[in-house]
Amino acid sequence: FYLLKANLGLIAEHGWQVIFPLLKLVGSLYFALAVFVITCLLPMFKIFKIPFFAFIKEIKAGLILAFATTSSESAYPMAMRALEKFGIPRRITSFVLPMGYSFNLDGSTLYLALASVFVAQAAGIELTLQTQIIMMLTLMLTTKGVAAVPRASIVVLSATLTTFGLPLEGIALILAVDEFMDMARTAVNLFGNCLATAVVARWEGIEIGTPAAMAAAELSLADVVELRTHHAGEESL
Repeated sequence: FYLLKANLGLIAEHGWQVIFPLLKLVGSLYFALAVFVITCLLPMFKIFKIPFFAFIKEIKAGLILAFATTSSESAYPMAMRALEKFGIPRRITSFVLPMGYSFNLDGSTLYLALASVFVAQAAGIELTLQTQIIMMLTLMLTTKGVAAVPRASIVVLSATLTTFGLPLEGIALILAVDEFMDMARTAVNLFGNCLATAVVARWEGIEIGTPAAMAAAELSLADVVELRTHHAGEESL
C-alpha cells in the first residue's frame, strides 16, 4: 500500500514519464548486483572448494527472508543456524557473520553509487570521472557500520548527496522504488556475508559442505540442544 501510494503521488506530480527512469534505475541495480555476484562471489566457490549447491540449499531460506523483509537482521538467526548446519563451527560464525553485517555491505555500496549518479543525472549535474571515483571510495567507507534494517542506506545517501553538492530532493524520487532495490541489495549483503564466513572456515582448513561434515554438525547441534534442555530442567527444579 505504501509503495502504491508513493508511486501514484509521484505520477500525479510529475506525470507517467517519470516512471521509466525509475524502472531503468531498478533494472540497472539488479544487473549490477548480478554482475558482481557472478564475477566476484561465484569464483570463490571454485577457489576455496565450497560446494555451491549444498551452500545454496542451506542458506536459501535466509536469503528469501532477507529479500522479503528487506532486513538482514531478521535473517541473522536463520543464517547462523544454516552455516552451523553446513559444518562451520560456531566460533567462526559468531565472529565473522556479525562483523560482515557491519563491514561487508557490497549490495548497499553498489546501490548508493547508482542512486547518487541517478540523482545527479535527474538534476542535470554532470559528474566527472574523478568525482565519481571519489564518491565510490567515500561510499565504501561511509557504508561501514550501517544498520541492517530497511531504509538505513537512505541516511548515508543523504549525507553523500550533501557532501557532493547534489540536491536532496532526488531522494523523494528514489523512495518510490527503494523497496524493490532494498530487496536485492539486502539479499546480496547476506549472501556475501555467508560466503565470507564459509571462506574463513576453509582458510582454517575446516571441511564444510560434505555429507560427513554436515552430519557431524547435526550431531553437535543436537548435543547443544540436549545440554541446554538439561540445564533448563535443572534450573526449573
